[in-house]
Amino acid sequence: METPLLALLAVIGYFCLLLFLGHQTGKGESMSDFSLGGRRSPWWAVAFGMVGTSLSGVTFLSVPGWVGDQQFGYMPMVLGYVLGYAVIMFVLLPLYYRLQLTSIYRFLGDRIGAVAYKTGAGFFLVSRSIGASFRLYLVVLVLNETVLPEATGAASWLRLALLVAGLLAVIWAYTRRGGIATVVWTDTLQTAFMLLAAGTAFVLIAQQLGLSLLEIPSAIADSGHARWWFFEDFGAPNHSAKQLVSGAFIALCMTGLDQDMMQKNLSCKNLKDAQLNMGSFSVVLVFVNLLFLGLGALLLMLSESQGISVERADLLFATVALEGNMGWALPILFLLGLMAAALSSADSALTALTTSVCVDFLGMDETASKPKDTQQRQRVHLLVSVMVGTLILVFHAVNDNSVIAALFKVASYTYGPLLGLFAFALFRSKPTPLSLDRWIPWIAVAAPVLGWLLEQWTTSHGFSFGFALLPVNGFLTWCGASLMATIELKQEQQT
Repeated sequence: METPLLALLAVIGYFCLLLFLGHQTGKGESMSDFSLGGRRSPWWAVAFGMVGTSLSGVTFLSVPGWVGDQQFGYMPMVLGYVLGYAVIMFVLLPLYYRLQLTSIYRFLGDRIGAVAYKTGAGFFLVSRSIGASFRLYLVVLVLNETVLPEATGAASWLRLALLVAGLLAVIWAYTRRGGIATVVWTDTLQTAFMLLAAGTAFVLIAQQLGLSLLEIPSAIADSGHARWWFFEDFGAPNHSAKQLVSGAFIALCMTGLDQDMMQKNLSCKNLKDAQLNMGSFSVVLVFVNLLFLGLGALLLMLSESQGISVERADLLFATVALEGNMGWALPILFLLGLMAAALSSADSALTALTTSVCVDFLGMDETASKPKDTQQRQRVHLLVSVMVGTLILVFHAVNDNSVIAALFKVASYTYGPLLGLFAFALFRSKPTPLSLDRWIPWIAVAAPVLGWLLEQWTTSHGFSFGFALLPVNGFLTWCGASLMATIELKQEQQT
């Protein structure tokens, strides 16, 4: 990198700006202020910030690299997201606002019981902790392997640990007071930097390839990297029908049944604003993903024409941005976009995890604003940050797959039980026996185990569910809950 000092100053300035925003927006003292920002967030800021949270470092880096393997096969999944967001807009958001929920998992407690409530919150903690760790890990990996001087062995591990600790310390510092009220505004800033970096790279790489803006679409279409639909092999995990269905369920679960994403929606002034936020967000997200996939195609075209080679697809964008000799602006914007990608998903995740631990497990009063309550919340916030940092180091030790594939693979198992429990609670018309509650943890663990066994068996016979395993696990959870409810109800009637 030709301008390390300028880049360092830009990153430091960016961190200072985030800390300033954290100071200006961190006025609330109660748990409700930390979790929902007093329900004063403007819908447009929430919508724009959610784009950055949804994209994160996974899209910023992995999706362009993924084009090399899957072309534009990710787009059917993105279109499936829109279907899932529609269900959130018209089914889940009205429910959450009517019940005035701070933690969405209280709905399970109201409909099934206290154990179901804790089980749902527990699965969220596992899901979001792993998801946040995956996303932040990818960004730290790029910084450690491409931006900083080469290091090996213990030195590389130590540097990675210090990077993780430094980034989490910044996040903790600007979110510890304001919580979601701060996150809404910092994520708006970070989404802007992500899109600015991607848009600048898109234009500069097209110029390197001698393409005008009007020539870019046809060049991408003729590149051999822009195919959307794959219907030839139904047994393949990337079959487009399965991608479309799994995308709908991934959006439904990882947004609508996720405290992190719903916390931002619930911070809007009213239901109408929250629905307007979700609708505009879903439309914008389609075009933003097209931008990143188009960028991926241009990156591959450039690497092929200039003989650029990378060891792993996740590092393609970083290699071209930092070593492509395109001037000083792109490397600096790339680093700022990379920082934004890391922080925009991690800050809201830490806030939501803190909310869940305090409200769901410690039983903290949502209106609590005494100094001791604030201190307890801040201690939990710090412990959650340490936990995420530890998971990142563990993931670095064991991961050898594409980060985006690993993320959705884990989500298929951890979000499936949440989908099944919410479906059971929403649509069961018969009375729910009180004794069912004790079976919920066993059902929620058994369902993904059965799903994994089913995937192993079908794969051995030439068929893989792929990311569609998520609704399969949800269906197994729903079946288990319905079966045990029937059995327990009959036993209650007999006695």
